[in-house]
Amino acid sequence: MAKKTAVVDLGSNSIRMVIFEKTSRYGFYTTHEFKRKVRLGENSYNNKKFLQKEAMQRAEETLSFFKQCALKNKCKKIFIVGTSALRDAPNSKEFIKRIKNKLQLNIRCIDGKNESYLGGLAALNLLSNFKDGTTLDIGGGSSELCLIKNRKIIDCISLDIGTVRLKELFNSDSKKLDEFLESTLRLIPETFCNDNLIAIGGSLRAISSSIMQKNSYPLKNLHDFRYNFEDEKDYICKILNTNANSLIDFGIKKDRFDTIKEGALIFLKIAQKIKAKQIITSGVGIREGIYLQDLLRPLKYFPNNFNPSLKSLQDRFLTNNIKNKTPQYALQIFDTLKEIHNLNTYYKNILIVASKLCHIGEYLNFYFANEHSANFILGGLNYGFSHKEKALIATIIKLNGKKAIPYNLEHFKQLLPNSQIITWLGFMLTLAKTLSFSEEKINFSFCKDTLYIYNKDQKLNLSKDEIKKITKPSNINISINQAP
Repeated sequence: MAKKTAVVDLGSNSIRMVIFEKTSRYGFYTTHEFKRKVRLGENSYNNKKFLQKEAMQRAEETLSFFKQCALKNKCKKIFIVGTSALRDAPNSKEFIKRIKNKLQLNIRCIDGKNESYLGGLAALNLLSNFKDGTTLDIGGGSSELCLIKNRKIIDCISLDIGTVRLKELFNSDSKKLDEFLESTLRLIPETFCNDNLIAIGGSLRAISSSIMQKNSYPLKNLHDFRYNFEDEKDYICKILNTNANSLIDFGIKKDRFDTIKEGALIFLKIAQKIKAKQIITSGVGIREGIYLQDLLRPLKYFPNNFNPSLKSLQDRFLTNNIKNKTPQYALQIFDTLKEIHNLNTYYKNILIVASKLCHIGEYLNFYFANEHSANFILGGLNYGFSHKEKALIATIIKLNGKKAIPYNLEHFKQLLPNSQIITWLGFMLTLAKTLSFSEEKINFSFCKDTLYIYNKDQKLNLSKDEIKKITKPSNINISINQAP
């Protein structure tokens, strides 16, 4: 597979391109993202769905620019997919041929079900673990829903309700708009009802961003941000009912002013229709779905216990740390002390991930390496981890065996477990990290409130002073070079 791949989503409202770089077989990350508000579907819905000359010209100019960017970034593959506006247009073949002849670019026009499937595929692979959910991707021309049950895609549908379509067809006729929405919502099968609604697309991300800002949410990551629908429904209604000049007060960007109200309306109607309780914001969608189809083929999902973000960080920044013993020692310490710390497997997995990444900050600088590592986690551990998991991993690395949570992590408290869990994880991680510099084989045993660290055949050359600095849970002692 190509090391760098560009994926272009030719939507009714915007054209976006994302460049992905592969770091190993399944490890990858995003290197660039480009967006142009082209409005390919502008004035088409009230002109028998024909693409207009001005819109096609804007799209051609944007695709030409995107091609230059892709080539400049040495992309070996460029995938371009057209969605609602293109598949609806009677003159779509004319436009596709024009782009082929002028720019030597191939556009693949996909149907609504395929568009829905690609969004569901991305969410299923790149969000933190969830069992059931219904994805909702609100675009300019249509809205796609994908039903996920037991972590498998079950069904996909596409509805002809999009922000631009509603704006152009029903701009001043609320009665006809209500009738149209009511008849369209009847097309959603009862099976799509779900506690989890997975929000995809620019309008829904803008709403999530506004809610995060209102609530002073501690992380700035939109991907995997979750909230209770009932708690925020009234606030979303305020966005819907406010005048355009006041949208700035909700943290809505100006380029969303003309379609955010239509997006909020569609969102509220569908969320209520499927009886959603929790909204899970997805920072990924059709573009990532297209890339994953190519990356994973013939598979549909990543292998068990594999995470592309974790692997990508290791590939890029830890190549000189192949002999790192920290994960091995962290696992041994966790298992040796399980009768006293009483932490379940969930926290064991957190500890292992932290132990794999705790040295990553050294890539930037030895000084303040733990702080650098925490920033790598918060900014780069994007896929497959919840916000709580990212905050906890960053915190125990940054603590580095100290007792108090650093002042610049205080705002994460609402995402973190109790202090006893943090102390245990921080202790085990820092101890494993300290021991990892030893060249000798290390054994662990626990007996009568004491953790014994020793080698059966020789004396370990360990820094007792460094180990003494580590904050221990109150009910444990450490003995070095003495077997139980």
